[in-house]
Amino acid sequence: QVQLVESGGGLVQSGGSLRLSCAASERTFSRYDMGWFRQAPGKEREFVAAITWTGSNTYYADSVKGRFTISRDNAKKALYLQMNSLKPEDTAVYYCAADPPNNIYRDYHYWGQGTQVTVSS
Repeated sequence: QVQLVESGGGLVQSGGSLRLSCAASERTFSRYDMGWFRQAPGKEREFVAAITWTGSNTYYADSVKGRFTISRDNAKKALYLQMNSLKPEDTAVYYCAADPPNNIYRDYHYWGQGTQVTVSS
């Protein structure tokens, strides 16, 4: 069982930046593909970004491509999401997730509790 804890959310003005972190409880973290998702009020949870277990491949939603960067540090059991040029439509609860059984864009085995990101206009 992998426990994931997100941090780094907060309130930021449009055009600003935030860096989200996700700390994992298990050494096996390094074996898992990882992802970030978000859920805005009244909307379904959506894919944001993903990274393979080696860190060699990354994937992004079109809405964040060029603005967000996913990375990981397996030695620290940590996942990151650098978010630049933030927009009000990026406002959501952001979740990290580990170990997708089939599809890196959905259906992960393990989820964190989420961290709130609010972007003011």
